[in-house]
Amino acid sequence: MKNIAPQLPAEQYEKNFAELHPPFTYNSALIEANRCLYCYDSPCMKACPTHIDISTFIKKIASENLLGSAKTILQSNWVALTCAKACPVKVLCEGACVYNNKDEKPIEIGRLQRFAIDNYFAKGMPPLFRKAKKKGKTIGIVGSGPAGLACGAELAILGYDVTIYESSDIPGGLNTWGIAPYKLRREDSLKEVELVKSFGVEIKTGVMIGKTIQVDELLKKHDAVFLGVGLGESPQLSLPGEELSGVIGALEFIEKVKTENWKNVQVGKKVAVIGAGNTSIDAATESKRLGAEQVFILYRRSNIEMSAYDFEYDLAKKDGIVFHFLTSPKKIIGDKFVEGIECIKMKLGEPDIKGKRKPVPITGSEFILPVDMVIKAIGQETKSNFLNSISGLTIDDEGCVVVDQESYQTTNPKIFAGGDCINGGKEVVNAAHDGKRAAHGIDKYLTNK
Repeated sequence: MKNIAPQLPAEQYEKNFAELHPPFTYNSALIEANRCLYCYDSPCMKACPTHIDISTFIKKIASENLLGSAKTILQSNWVALTCAKACPVKVLCEGACVYNNKDEKPIEIGRLQRFAIDNYFAKGMPPLFRKAKKKGKTIGIVGSGPAGLACGAELAILGYDVTIYESSDIPGGLNTWGIAPYKLRREDSLKEVELVKSFGVEIKTGVMIGKTIQVDELLKKHDAVFLGVGLGESPQLSLPGEELSGVIGALEFIEKVKTENWKNVQVGKKVAVIGAGNTSIDAATESKRLGAEQVFILYRRSNIEMSAYDFEYDLAKKDGIVFHFLTSPKKIIGDKFVEGIECIKMKLGEPDIKGKRKPVPITGSEFILPVDMVIKAIGQETKSNFLNSISGLTIDDEGCVVVDQESYQTTNPKIFAGGDCINGGKEVVNAAHDGKRAAHGIDKYLTNK
């Protein structure tokens, strides 16, 4: 990289990456819990993909039964701390709160959930669940992200011996490596890993399926296998200059930030982020908080079509991120290092059969944006090469594994799957739901129910 933003004082990094939403105090949690109306039809519960009994866990906080509250939450979601901090609650549970219809502030469900789970971990994870009698069968799980952890925990409670295989040296998948630290610190993800291990689940790190061990070997070794492999890197931009020093994928960049060794993460003085999803926002805001002077987000459609949530958009604007909507990159400029990016303005054409308006270049509208770094954040590809190598799986046109919607069983009856590899990339809470449901699918398969 040609121009690198200067390092900040250590205390400035800590301030920049401090939590967006600080925890409740004991008294403030009780006050907030007592605001809840405990709705009989719980629209918040319906809006949660894991269907946590939200009214009940909040009522238990109000009655100061904090371990009971944690148990209610964990019965539905084994990665509840991550979800409490990183879930788009304004869209899901809090977005469904009836107070919204009364023009009042919705119950802060996410912070209350965090309060109960933080207390549970602070108490040393006291036993809340009784494991079923050992069934004498083993399950292999590929990937220790939220889907794999949820599946592993549920299967262990059901009486199975579970081994999770993780390619990284530090487990946790997306929760550990892919969520901005001002939302979720790595230590929080690792607490959930320890919770799953406390049920007797073995996690083998540094194991690359297909290299360290073959899928066929897993199928011989275990009675069933669950795939929770998540997504891969961002696809290529296919632009001239993409090979220059200073061009990086968003996930690779975020992983460096997640080490929390911030002074050693190089960032340009002027950064362009290509794409306008939630990952783009994370990469852009992290760049600014690392010391970049200017950060631009380039998106070929308008803010109406962008996939980032409104609260993420607001966060980026507060951080001073400059958005160039209806703008598409043409080429990255530089000799050995990124020196700029040539862009062209776009206009939206007529909607296609899916209702999407195709961006059309405006002739003669090219301009050059001087930047030192380009972050690619145009989505992630499924690990289709790996998935296609597994015998008996059916992969759809989007590169996702096809599963039965009830059991999460693939077209290879011994293999189940969940999370991003079946949906192309959703929220952590969706992966947690998939893993738990798949565990029960595996149980029914192995017990011939």
